[in-house]
Amino acid sequence: MALLATEDDGARVANHGWPRNAGMGLDTGWVAEQRVNLSASERRVATLPGRRTVKKDAQAAWLLKAITCMDLTTLSGDDTRERVQRLCAKARRPVRQDLLDAMGMGERHITTGAICVYHRFVSTAVEALEGSGIPVAAVSTGFPAGLAPHDVKLREIEASVADGAKEIDIVITREHVLTGNWQALYDEMRDYREACGDAHVKAILATGDLKTLRNVARASLVCMMAGADFIKTSTGKEGVNATLLVTLTMLRMIRAYEERTGFKVGYKPAGGISTAKDILNYQFLMKEELGREWLEPDLFRIGASSLLADIERQLEHHVTGAYSAFNRHSIG
Repeated sequence: MALLATEDDGARVANHGWPRNAGMGLDTGWVAEQRVNLSASERRVATLPGRRTVKKDAQAAWLLKAITCMDLTTLSGDDTRERVQRLCAKARRPVRQDLLDAMGMGERHITTGAICVYHRFVSTAVEALEGSGIPVAAVSTGFPAGLAPHDVKLREIEASVADGAKEIDIVITREHVLTGNWQALYDEMRDYREACGDAHVKAILATGDLKTLRNVARASLVCMMAGADFIKTSTGKEGVNATLLVTLTMLRMIRAYEERTGFKVGYKPAGGISTAKDILNYQFLMKEELGREWLEPDLFRIGASSLLADIERQLEHHVTGAYSAFNRHSIG
């Protein structure tokens, strides 16, 4: 069974040899140039599901690949040490062994891309994932609103890195975007990047709060200029989270940034992606807009929790021809 999902053994973020985004000076002229053709963008995403589909083995392959790109997440006020440990156990073995065996994937080391938690649980997750190679991502900088004092935000990043987080998901100050204060956004993002050190930084734009696709495009560009390794749609706490329309806008900014600087920047949709059908459309758009390299976990992550259960259900249907109830699939 030749599966797209298995080229890197379903393992950790691969090192393909390209340099980490070093950023560049703030180019306000380039930022001001950004426009988004709304009607054309809407047509582009509306036609995607009708033009692209995969079935049977091919669909199973794409879904297994999605698992390896997943940041399995718990960000609830009632999180506990035990819940995080359980989530980490699921990250190590996200798909039942009998299903993997039936697909000829039993000897592959398929895990999720990362575990994403609040700072309080970083050390718990690091301990639970020891030896797995799965990185821990911490949400930081006053997540989800991002309105804590700036020095507190930086100390939170540093504390999470000290506890073992290899990735930091920061939230930008939306006011800087809404008022067009690009210098303030750039400076803030540069400080976050510096505080992260060797840990990779994902910049959460909270696109549902930014009002327009033009703002999304400009904020994406400024964060990449300031050294973001990934740009991410949402905290999952906004009224509107990841959408294909916002994704198209952000992916085109990633492409424009690479064309001008040579640096590849990753993308992470988060919030509201709960079905296998949903994630397939995001994968199709990634491949069409950016190419095959952006289907790997070093350039594509998915912020999700309940999505994994639906993917496992689809894989069980692929193997057995029958759907199972959600309660038969453990999730965080």
